[in-house]
Amino acid sequence: MVKRNQKKIVERGRIYIVATFNNTMVTVTDEKGSPLVSGSSGMFGFSGTRKSTPYAATVSTSTTIKKAINNHGFRMADIFVKGIGPGREAALRAIKESDLEVDQIIDITPIPHNGVRPPKIRRV
Repeated sequence: MVKRNQKKIVERGRIYIVATFNNTMVTVTDEKGSPLVSGSSGMFGFSGTRKSTPYAATVSTSTTIKKAINNHGFRMADIFVKGIGPGREAALRAIKESDLEVDQIIDITPIPHNGVRPPKIRRV
């Protein structure tokens, strides 16, 4: 008896966007945090410096969300944005153009409270 992999129907979940200076990664999860669909700029044919462009972020985000909508019935989402890369705003714009209901947008970029230790004083 072979168990077939059935599609998980999830109407509500989370979208995590990680925008670095070199890439933009998008992960669609359910409410508990287990991933359903993921995508990055490199997965959609962009390589090298083109991965870090806003256009690459738009293409990867919109394709990943379409996949989540078609395969899992995804409708409502909370968005968590991390990082300060060039694809950050473009990814949010791509989500706005899709037919998803956005509940909230939360910035989870880590901020250092004290930074690194300063160098010792230079003596001449």
